[in-house]
Amino acid sequence: MSEVVTRFAPSPTGYLHIGGARTALFNWLLARQHQGRFLLRIEDTDVKRSSGEMTRAILDSMHWLGLDYDQGPFYQSQRIEIYKDFIQKIVQAGQAYYCRCTPEEVEEMRSLAREKGLKPKYSGRCRELSLNPGPDTVIRIKTPLSGQTVYQDLVKGGISVDNSQLDDFVLERIDGTPTYNLAVVVDDIEMGITHVLRGDDHINNTPKQIILYNALNVSPPLFGHVPMILGPDKKKLSKRHGALSVTAYREMGYLPEALVNYLVRLGWSYKDEEIFTLEDLLARFSLDNLGSSACVFDMDKLRWLNSHYIKQADVNRLASILTEHLDPDLPPPDVGYLEKIIPLLQPRAVTVQEMSEMAHFFLVPDEQLMIEQEAAEKFLTPEARENLREIADLLEKLDSFDLSVLESALKSYIEEKNIKFKTIAQPLRVALTGRTASPGIFETMEILGGERCVNRLRFSLNR
Repeated sequence: MSEVVTRFAPSPTGYLHIGGARTALFNWLLARQHQGRFLLRIEDTDVKRSSGEMTRAILDSMHWLGLDYDQGPFYQSQRIEIYKDFIQKIVQAGQAYYCRCTPEEVEEMRSLAREKGLKPKYSGRCRELSLNPGPDTVIRIKTPLSGQTVYQDLVKGGISVDNSQLDDFVLERIDGTPTYNLAVVVDDIEMGITHVLRGDDHINNTPKQIILYNALNVSPPLFGHVPMILGPDKKKLSKRHGALSVTAYREMGYLPEALVNYLVRLGWSYKDEEIFTLEDLLARFSLDNLGSSACVFDMDKLRWLNSHYIKQADVNRLASILTEHLDPDLPPPDVGYLEKIIPLLQPRAVTVQEMSEMAHFFLVPDEQLMIEQEAAEKFLTPEARENLREIADLLEKLDSFDLSVLESALKSYIEEKNIKFKTIAQPLRVALTGRTASPGIFETMEILGGERCVNRLRFSLNR
């Protein structure tokens, strides 16, 4: 196989969404697996809707996911003159023509075709009029009037479209700007793209683009259209299903490796395996294993994958990520202190945002610890408060505050009082953490340290 060159070409009219991220991932894997090139192109010809902020967000998301590119980003807005030159080549070859039909006239043509039960399309009124360019003209391609446009889809197999179903679509608008299909074909030719993997919402564009390649006497790349992503109700994926941007998932506390792992499984499989690192994917990814049927977005599976990767993550790295999710009103935490907290939370947290919420009581100043009212009413009873007072005095006298010393001291206390551990366990937890659920009480106390534990016990008694 000659050098494989793929591309990802988002439009900066919004953040990078999960469908686009999956497309980028598939193209990145194909190029990397064949030691080819992966290009990034920003399709920003829609000047009104494109923004620099969205472009930066897309680039940041690509970097966060680990999808590096060999060339680019290329910006279509900087390539308008190149598109014009290619359009003129097609005109001069007799494969395109000037058209002065107004949008209203074109819509009337389509309405008449619908009334006759025909394909609604431009009628070709100006096709043979040999019009000259003018301020009110567009340029249209001469689509073949008969025959079929045929190609072998890398995912769906053989596809053919009757040319009679296609109209003479516009290449250049009245304002001189190129249309999407023209710009894409020119870019892919100039950049040497050999394989185009994209969502099957683009499948209707492919015959038009192949016609443009033929008009330019250039062999088209290989096309592959990956299946749509549906919600659990089998309807088009929307925000209520989880169709959020990559940025949103990052802000929610998902790890990039979890999102990459999940996205690749939306339309691709390898035996019965579910867990894949990027290194695994580079070794195992194959176009042969791309599915052709729609796949369902499963938020529970994404959460499961994220919890798996949180458990596996390096504590130092998690500490760095966690700082991005902490309450900004908290005092800046010491990294070493965070690294002691995180191992207690890794088995429990599904997202880093959840970890942040679980870690809050470790980080809040003692006098600002909020105790849940229901927990206080249930567990901070007069009897419990008396025990906590005595335990505070006991803890204050300890020379060491490690786990074994704490366990021994409290074991002696409950034996002396002839009570069960559960008599003091929840009152201690509520007084120290403000809640009824936390990591193990002794582990929690050890990390909080003696001074903070005594302070919190006494603060809770004075409320």
